[in-house]
Amino acid sequence: MKKMKLFGVVGGVLLASAAFFLTSSDQVDAPGVASTSSDIADLYAFEGDDPNNTVLIATLQGPLTPGDVTENAAFDEDVMIQFNIDNDGDFIEDLVIQAIKRDDSMYVFGPVVPTATGLVGQVETSGTMRQVKISTSDDVQITSEDGVSIFAGPRRDGFFFDSNRFNDVISGTAAPEGFLPPEEASDFFEDLNVLAVSIELPNSLLGTAPTHAAVAEGLFPEGSLPDAYNIWVTTKRKQ
Repeated sequence: MKKMKLFGVVGGVLLASAAFFLTSSDQVDAPGVASTSSDIADLYAFEGDDPNNTVLIATLQGPLTPGDVTENAAFDEDVMIQFNIDNDGDFIEDLVIQAIKRDDSMYVFGPVVPTATGLVGQVETSGTMRQVKISTSDDVQITSEDGVSIFAGPRRDGFFFDSNRFNDVISGTAAPEGFLPPEEASDFFEDLNVLAVSIELPNSLLGTAPTHAAVAEGLFPEGSLPDAYNIWVTTKRKQ
């Protein structure tokens, strides 16, 4: 399978990889975060078309109807999106990439070593900075410079989930049959959107990837999985 292809809003984003693909989903949050401009939907991290590159995608504010994207949903200038990269296997960020909106553009800083880690982690914004005009459904903008490509804007939600069947399963009305096979399942997210920030960059900017976490924890035999960065995303709101 190939990697990232960008299509129009409710036309979508196709996400897959040849050897390495990670995704996490958080479609339902606590009341203080859910449906706000800092609400994280998904994180995707995978090998690029060039196997020497890694693609990072964070999606926010999902799920959105097409009307929400054009009228009510937008990146927030008071919310910073931060990709955290652990390249030595200790699950502490060694590098961060930060993205924040200013006017009609998304500004991306890093990767750079943070001056502190965890919830108080900060970076000096004097590091490498790139920017891309925020895309709309009619105007898709991708900038590429020094091997780094960035995109910011609305995309179709790439997450597949049969929400109605899930509710039936956990309520017991579908037991013991359980989930439906893919060809019979209904994708709740099929016609819904998210706001996405996508960054593709050379692995040389991320350092050498550590042993895959599942191998390091003894869940898989040594050598059975490729080395992989530990990557997570956070959002931080200006106070």
